[in-house]
Amino acid sequence: MKPFSLSFFTLLVCLPLVLSAQTKIERLEPAFWWAGMQDSQLQLMVYGENIAATNPQLDYPGVQIQQIIKVKSPNYLFLDLILAPDVQPGTFSIAFHQDDKPVATYDYELKQRKSGSAEREGFNPSDVIYLITPDRFANGNPDNDNTPDTKEQTDRSNKLGRHGGDIQGIVDHLDYIKNLGFTAIWLNPVLENNMQEVSYHGYSTTDFYRVDPRFGSNEEYQQLNEVADEKGIKLVMDMILNHCGSEHWWMNDLPTNDWINFPDEYNQTNHRRTTIQDPYRSSIDYKKFSDGWFVPTMPDLNQNNPLMARYLIQNSIWWIEYAGLEGIRMDTYSYPDKDFMSDWTCAVMNEYPNFNIVGEEWSPNPAIVAHWQGGKVNPNGYTSCLPSMMDFPLQIALTQGLIAEESFSGGLTQTYEMLANDFLYADPSNLVVFPDNHDMDRFFAQVNQDINLFRLGISFILTTRGIPQIYYGTELLMTNPGNGDHGLIREDFPGGWPNDPVNAMTGKGLTAEQKETKKFFKTLLQWRKDNAAIHNGKLMHYAPDNGIYVYFRYLGDQKVMVVLSKNEEEVTLDLSRFREILSEGEPGTEILTGKQLILDDELQVPARTPMIINVGKRKQRLSTAEIE
Repeated sequence: MKPFSLSFFTLLVCLPLVLSAQTKIERLEPAFWWAGMQDSQLQLMVYGENIAATNPQLDYPGVQIQQIIKVKSPNYLFLDLILAPDVQPGTFSIAFHQDDKPVATYDYELKQRKSGSAEREGFNPSDVIYLITPDRFANGNPDNDNTPDTKEQTDRSNKLGRHGGDIQGIVDHLDYIKNLGFTAIWLNPVLENNMQEVSYHGYSTTDFYRVDPRFGSNEEYQQLNEVADEKGIKLVMDMILNHCGSEHWWMNDLPTNDWINFPDEYNQTNHRRTTIQDPYRSSIDYKKFSDGWFVPTMPDLNQNNPLMARYLIQNSIWWIEYAGLEGIRMDTYSYPDKDFMSDWTCAVMNEYPNFNIVGEEWSPNPAIVAHWQGGKVNPNGYTSCLPSMMDFPLQIALTQGLIAEESFSGGLTQTYEMLANDFLYADPSNLVVFPDNHDMDRFFAQVNQDINLFRLGISFILTTRGIPQIYYGTELLMTNPGNGDHGLIREDFPGGWPNDPVNAMTGKGLTAEQKETKKFFKTLLQWRKDNAAIHNGKLMHYAPDNGIYVYFRYLGDQKVMVVLSKNEEEVTLDLSRFREILSEGEPGTEILTGKQLILDDELQVPARTPMIINVGKRKQRLSTAEIE
């Protein structure tokens, strides 16, 4: 966090302020905190009519008011508190005085942290993440579909409207997720989006401390993670630091003139991500990228304002501690102020050293993506504490490699050569790999609804280096017309609503191909859970030849051989090429079929089929009963 400077606040209000005999504090954020946090500083944002006319006081051992900050709006006060390392959990009153008389009080609580909170383990390569759009997954509580204090009402017939999916619906189907073999869930944003329309996606936050009531309550979100933890499932929260929604409560009364960027006139971002690293960039291009708004309904937050910066950092830490999160997915990672993002990542990782955060940088260029990862040595000197990035370059290369014709430089070679760029990353094993997500055409659509290419791609994602993420419904071959229509990409999960004609959980109405795909996923995911070579092993790959891409994952005496063939007919693979890692005559078990193999001179590779072989093991695949 940048050092605080009072010179920033030379605009302080000098007008006389008058409070009524009893002042109402409309908001105080964060509403509570915890004793024993690593950072001894805590900043409270207090909002109420003419609250700046008061003089806050408190008396509690181990808590001191370091400074009181007044800003342009008379309805805000910012209190900087210092918490002693040995401060005890408890409740104390903050009294707001005017003319030596208390006109308002707030009982502030320092809670006791849960045992081991600071040491919590974030998602890692042993996990597979299931990405859910909450509004479209399952409606567990129809009573919260419409609420008195939210503007947009449920309309399931509108592909861009609210459909009623909620937190209870996710809780109800955690066993479905667990039984498939997923070990983490990432939910698209669940915080309040009280917008007039298209509020279902969650990316226009109108209250950073409140779960959208159409999804449930803060307490229900907290309970979701408690139930998920009991089932061995981690919770990853989708956060946005770049912007808020235009209906956010503070937009009618901004604390300062520079609380948001371009406050007087809409100025859209140019989306030129390369301006961050470009040694030849112009200042105007850089500013337009970083400070410009996404759309008119998403005001761009100014993280150069130290009060805004502190607010956002504390909000993230509050949700980790409150909800027991095991990870954060950070939206539009490169768009906020880059130095603030460094401060933010380091503040979070300082509190939770074993935590994980994955940033979104939607670029096909691995050099651009690698720039943001912690440990990367950049020519411009930029550093951060960000552990992970979404591997968009590999996702793009995988899809292109599957649908392109095989040639010296095309087809599977595109995937192979993208992986060869891993020297750019500080830690490629901690990248999140994925076939698709909530913002792009579904993977089945990307591979032209070719089930064989689909299985090749999924097999790659679940066996290559990194942390796999699968979008809800991929296990059912959910698809879309391939035109980028978000309302269709985020289609309702079958069986999530009463009377759905198809139910993924029970199998009702699923086609034979969908049932077989679910079995395919379960076989791979359950096998992956216990495979240390896939989690933490090294990777050795061989340049694709004759339409076949071969690579190995290995750790100690554990070894997995992956063979991906795009050939239209069965081919014979000469194994002598792989003697560097594969000894002649080693036994193996192909996990998708359970077939026992002797890896001697040759291997018969079926047409357009992935082969995943546990080398030196004869572990049987799951039985049909276990899979179903």
